[in-house]
Amino acid sequence: MAYLRKAAAAAILAASLSPAAEQVGLPRADPGAIGLDPAQLRHIDEAVLQAIQRKEIPGAVVLVARHGKIGYFQAIGNRAVQPEPEAMTEDTVFDMASLTKVLATTPAVMLLVQRGALRLGDRVRFYLPRFTGGGKDAITVRQLLTHHSGLRPDFDLSRRWQGYEAAMEELWRETTESEPGRRFTYSDLNFIALGEIVRVVSGKSLDAFVRDEIYMPLGMTDTCFNPPAAWRPRIAPTESRARSLAYLKGESAGALSDAILRGQVHDPTAWRMDGVAGHAGLFSSARDVAIYAQMLLNRGTYGKTRIFMPMVVKAMTGRQSPPDSPSARGFGWDIDTAYSAPRGDFFAGGFGHTGFTGTSLWVHPETDTFVVILSNRVHPDGSGDATRLRGIIANIVAAAIVD
Repeated sequence: MAYLRKAAAAAILAASLSPAAEQVGLPRADPGAIGLDPAQLRHIDEAVLQAIQRKEIPGAVVLVARHGKIGYFQAIGNRAVQPEPEAMTEDTVFDMASLTKVLATTPAVMLLVQRGALRLGDRVRFYLPRFTGGGKDAITVRQLLTHHSGLRPDFDLSRRWQGYEAAMEELWRETTESEPGRRFTYSDLNFIALGEIVRVVSGKSLDAFVRDEIYMPLGMTDTCFNPPAAWRPRIAPTESRARSLAYLKGESAGALSDAILRGQVHDPTAWRMDGVAGHAGLFSSARDVAIYAQMLLNRGTYGKTRIFMPMVVKAMTGRQSPPDSPSARGFGWDIDTAYSAPRGDFFAGGFGHTGFTGTSLWVHPETDTFVVILSNRVHPDGSGDATRLRGIIANIVAAAIVD
């Protein structure tokens, strides 16, 4: 019986990872039917084309949804320009970079809190006994989620190590730069620690936990860590491993390949951790990100599937950083900080996040709207920048709301 259960689970996983799996996402609607001006939305096309002309991005997939329906969904430009041009498509799969924090790690943590397996006010060392010394003893799970832990932004990239366990050894050696709870410092280390908490508390690796508990139940069949080779033709390439380390002042890149990455995580720390990390490593599509965003707007449900209870979504997406902090963060989510470019100038409130590779999501509950912008701005040589485009598209969408 145990063998049969394992075989059945393997079959389900294989189906969920197959490009031929049934694609069920948000329905499309005429923009006017959901209170969006179609003429205004068409300005998105021109904004993306101008960004392409300025070589800020090679192309992008933009999805705008309101009231549970898609009012705009376009693939513009190219997903690859080297070695050969390749058109962007709506089903392109992107390296989500730091969107991993809110599409994987944050929901995994909050699901464990919802089930009573984890407390946000607990000190991290309660779950990770080696997370101690160097000022780390007082850090709480809540402070990791809001980036108020006092840890620095990342590991010392000049140090040589490889593998998940080696990353944990680096984490145990880390020391704080400020008193926990005192100031906001956006840190990948916070979410690396949270990913390990998920593994310890749940008994599953982060990738397995989110696959089984979130993505498969929601039908997010384009979303996973370490995507299978069959997906490669529709994965947006980034840049070479040599460049991803060199411009981040990492270890010597001399012996590393100059081949452009496609289906391998761009982030150097996540790469060293074998592709599964709490801060980066997830791959996904606009269709799947839209399912996830709609689940949050629905207060935890999508279709007949409930992932979160309403109060959990409210807590996760509302302000949770210290009252005296000038940077407003939810649990994982950005609300009002220097990283809030995807909000634009008109979307007061809401929550979202960005990814280093050129990805972003902004959700605006007040108008029941969200905007997904997926680009691979680091392709082919790391010189692109999607920051300005995010704000421009947000402004266009906000101005398109007519009811």
